[in-house]
Formats: sequence, structure tokens, C-alpha cells
Amino acid sequence: MKIRDIETFVVDAGWRPWIFVKVEADDGTIGYSECSYSRAPRGVVGAIDDMKELLIGTDPRAFEMRYWDMFRRMRMSPHGIASMAMAGVENALLDLKAKALGISVVELLGGPLRDSVRVYWSHCGSTRALYPDLFGTPPIRTLDDIAALGREVVERGFTALKTNILVPGDLAEVNYIGFGSGPGTTDQNAERRMLDDAEALISTFRDAVGPDIDICLDLNFNFKPEAAARIARMLEPYNLLWLEMDMYDADALRQVKDGTDVTIASGETLFSAKQYLPYFQARSADVFIIDVPWNGLAQSKKIGDMAHVFELNVAPHNFYSHLASYISATMCAVLPNIRIMEIDIDDVSWKDDLVTKTPEITNGHMKTPTGLGWGTDLNEDIAREHPWAQSGVSW
Repeated sequence: MKIRDIETFVVDAGWRPWIFVKVEADDGTIGYSECSYSRAPRGVVGAIDDMKELLIGTDPRAFEMRYWDMFRRMRMSPHGIASMAMAGVENALLDLKAKALGISVVELLGGPLRDSVRVYWSHCGSTRALYPDLFGTPPIRTLDDIAALGREVVERGFTALKTNILVPGDLAEVNYIGFGSGPGTTDQNAERRMLDDAEALISTFRDAVGPDIDICLDLNFNFKPEAAARIARMLEPYNLLWLEMDMYDADALRQVKDGTDVTIASGETLFSAKQYLPYFQARSADVFIIDVPWNGLAQSKKIGDMAHVFELNVAPHNFYSHLASYISATMCAVLPNIRIMEIDIDDVSWKDDLVTKTPEITNGHMKTPTGLGWGTDLNEDIAREHPWAQSGVSW
């Protein structure tokens, strides 16, 4: 068996693009994956194109060898966009190999440790605040709208949610300053008004969902350690599942963790076991987040297994399409140290049509995939109907 072709699809998912990879073998077997990155989709696709001549004509079943071929090609810049591109190919190879063997990727990697994984509703309120018309969802104009959303989370059977710091209004705002631009936007301070907005948001959600539903707050790259620690201490009374933040310094993150009783989660922008290791050694966070579409499942499992050695739990970073949810749920099925899994609920109306099978979610848990490969395939016709044409994202 040899790789005959590699094709990419960049799909318009409303507020960000989804990037899919298709690897086709010479016997017609096809593997699919997703490696979405909203900020540089052409960069990821370009990196995949740059590796095609290295891969075409090789055995797709030897996914570990193919990974190291790609790694050595990208050795002078092995992380970031290059890692996403390599992961897109690697995950498609896993799908292809499992299909060729007539089994699931879960079985390929040793079989399931669990029948389902608990999921949390991600970007809860954030997407409704920014894109109510795009998704046909209720706008977030007041804290009463936040309370109504919290009650909806409970009514729909979810046991956990994650939000961002958002301010309701006719033009609602979400704090994504860590991804912003322009003069005066680099300081990463937590001003008094922002602290008040964050507390109002979390207290409203807590009152609406009650004491038994878990709440996460994602700070992204928005704050310096001092500011993040202030936010953490302020939110200690609200019993968060975790406070999430990104920092490219293990000691700085440990500073935040040492300054609060709130559970700290981090790691979604790290690549490879080598990058995670200093964070594990410093015990910089309580839960480590792994982006499987950006690292590749085989590499992600190595990261998760290493976290297990350090007695740490991991959780997938997963705010993509249903295909990525199947890929992330596969990782959750084969690791012994899973905390919970992320999933976006508010999304484009045709999201379900993009795949041949949608996630089975009951009582806030997604069923472990059991079908061939990932358990679902990309619907190429739907992907082609929604090409990404924008020049960027709005946050």
C-alpha cells in the first residue's frame, strides 16, 4: 500500500475556518483528519503541500515512520504551524490504517478504557455574545441572558460549561485582548472593572446552574501571572472546575497556581512531549490540556502517558468540527488519566451535515467511537459547498 494523494479542505465555519486533510492510498482506502487553526489556515495548508512530495509513494500504514520523516523535514521549525500540518497528516494515516485493518483507531491503540467521556459545553455565552445572528442563537444583552443560558445548559443534560470573560450589552464584548492588536493592548493587566465583569459573569452562571454543575473560565493569553492570580483569588468562592490560562513559562504558571486554591488548567498551545515536560516537572498546573488535531493522536498519547507518570490528568482542546470531536474522544478512550472533554455546541447550522455520523451525547457524556477509523468520515460535498474565503478572524 502506498500514498497516492493528499488533499486539504479549508471550510468556512462562520467565525473560524476548519481545516481537513484527506490521504488516499493506491488501493482506494481513504483517511481523514482535522487540523484547524483559525489564524493561519493558509500556513497550515502550505506546510502540508510542502510535505507532499516527501509522503506520496510511501507506506501510509507506517504512521510513526511517516511522522519522523515529516519531523526531520520540518526540524528547523518543528512546532506551531509545522506541527499542525504534521498532525493533520498523522491523524489521517491513523484513520486510513485502522480502516485498512477493519477496526477503529480506538482498537488500533489498544482498545477502550471507557465507554464514554464526560464533555463540557465550551465557549458557553462567548459565541452567542459575538455571533448571535450567525448561529441563530439568543443574543447576550444582559446578565439575565447569561442566567437563561445557564439554565439551558442544565436542561440539555450537560454537567459542565466553560466560558470567557464577557460583558453583556447591545454590542456584547468578550475579553480576547491576548489576541488583540494596536497601541496600549499589550499590558495584560486585570483592571477593577474587568474584575467586576468576571465576577458578575461567574456568579450569575453559578446561581443559574446550581452547585452541582461545573464551571470553567478560560483566560487564554490575556493576563500576566499577577493579574491571573488576582482573578483566581477573586473566584475562589465559586467552586470552579478550573481556571484556564496559557503562558509560555512553566515557572510563571506555577506562580499563579501557588497563589490560589482554584484548580489551574493549561497547555493547549504546547507541542510535543518535550514542550510539556518542564511544565510537568514544575507541576505548573493541575490539569493539562492537549490539542490532538495540533499534536497528532500518536504524539498526544505519548504526552498523556507522560502526564500519567507525573500523576496528572489531561483534557482535550477541542472547539472544532465533529470530526475533531471523534479524534479527541478516541484519545479519551485510550488514556487512563482523562479529566473531561471540550466540545462546542453553538455552531453553524450545517455542522452535522459535514460528517457521516455525529457524536452521541447523552447526559453530558459522549459515547466512545466504535466505527471504522475515527468512526465518522468527512462529507466532501458539504466541505466543498462552504469554502473559506475570509482573510482572517474577528477576535
